[in-house]
Amino acid sequence: MKGKTSKFVLTALAYIIPTMILGYVWHLIIFNKLYDSLGIYNRKEPIIPLGFFSMIVQGIIIAWLYRFYAKENSGIAKAIIFSLILGIFLFSVSTLANAAKINVTSMSEWLFIQTAFHLLQFLVAGLFIGIVNEGNVPPI
Repeated sequence: MKGKTSKFVLTALAYIIPTMILGYVWHLIIFNKLYDSLGIYNRKEPIIPLGFFSMIVQGIIIAWLYRFYAKENSGIAKAIIFSLILGIFLFSVSTLANAAKINVTSMSEWLFIQTAFHLLQFLVAGLFIGIVNEGNVPPI
């Protein structure tokens, strides 16, 4: 990979890889029983490749948008702010919209666990995006 393309790919991977790991461990291992009890995810066997594909799409869009946000200079703090802004957007789509449409057994638990997950997810992704882009963000 050459400079511009590799920076784009690395930025996308800075979101995709930690999100895949955190999402899998958080939802399917650590808090699996809680999510089952909430009734929000009712598929017995989740379609893991579809979830991964969703994260890849998100990572590509985030990498594309980041170059406009950061312009010529980037730092870890700027990347974390960017990531948290997008995290709020995705939280509204994935958590708030679902809570409005799906009967959750405990709305307060659902909102708490999802807020914690999104905060962790986008702090970690922002940190990695900042590390990858420290100092410059070339256009693609």
